[in-house]
Amino acid sequence: MASEAATTAGPQIRLVVAISSRALFDLSESHRVFEEHGVEAYHAYQVAHEGEVLAPGVAFSLVKKLLALNERLGDRGRVEVILLSRNSSDTGLRVFNAIRHHGLAIHCAAFTSGASPYRYVSAFGAHLFLSADRDDVRQALEAGCAAATILPAPARPAVDDDDEELRIAFDGDAVLFSDESERIFRAEGLAAFTANEVAAAQKPLSDGPFKGFLVALRRIQALFPIDEAPLRTALITARGAPTHERVVRTLRAWNIRIDESLFLDGLSKGPFLAAFDADIFFDDQEHHCRDTQGHVTTGHVPHGIANLRDA
Repeated sequence: MASEAATTAGPQIRLVVAISSRALFDLSESHRVFEEHGVEAYHAYQVAHEGEVLAPGVAFSLVKKLLALNERLGDRGRVEVILLSRNSSDTGLRVFNAIRHHGLAIHCAAFTSGASPYRYVSAFGAHLFLSADRDDVRQALEAGCAAATILPAPARPAVDDDDEELRIAFDGDAVLFSDESERIFRAEGLAAFTANEVAAAQKPLSDGPFKGFLVALRRIQALFPIDEAPLRTALITARGAPTHERVVRTLRAWNIRIDESLFLDGLSKGPFLAAFDADIFFDDQEHHCRDTQGHVTTGHVPHGIANLRDA
């Protein structure tokens, strides 16, 4: 009976990503109708345009690559994408029509009729939540889930069938790691930050909100030989030597391998993300996100000292 239960439970290695409809599809026109004319006009607009296929949104290419991993994983693991939407099921029908049209294997959804859908993130067991709504993202982060606000940008080109490798890049402090060192930098300056990091080089940094997501990605990677993994990760941080050592030792203590690590010592991250060809980049600082969103799909992580409302 135990083996039968294990079989029906499905793959033990899972990666679950929850995404909002506005991050997945281009809903800019219907959202404009909602903001200018209200809920009733929005409902009428969506129903009237139900037969018109929604164009891909900012995170569409990322989702296609995530779902494409399943073909490589077979029965060893599973990537699931869940739709979490403030639409009602009635207005959300247009979104599901677009999902079907674009051939996306998305089967689970929560339509909340205007209420924040963040409370379903943990119910679905999501490792990551992507949304265009800042408040939903903040609430998901406060509930303990990795979450980011997808910033407006032109949709990325369609996935090239010859380039299915998924590339995900992270900032360090307040994303993978806690903001403990960033707080010293903001309160006391660069010299104090550097002195602290050198003195604490042997002490691992505390967990940041995206550590769990990185662990889930690493479990997927571990199902493949190193040179055959369809997923690649990068740490792209403003840190430079000598503050790099604490980061390296933290990842070693976590027993997590990052494929590429770029210590830029304050250089602009955008060109390096373009060179890495990231499918998405996560950063806690809005000015960094503004610099990178023209290069790659960018998720702002409203966590830590840089995002205190009175900061």
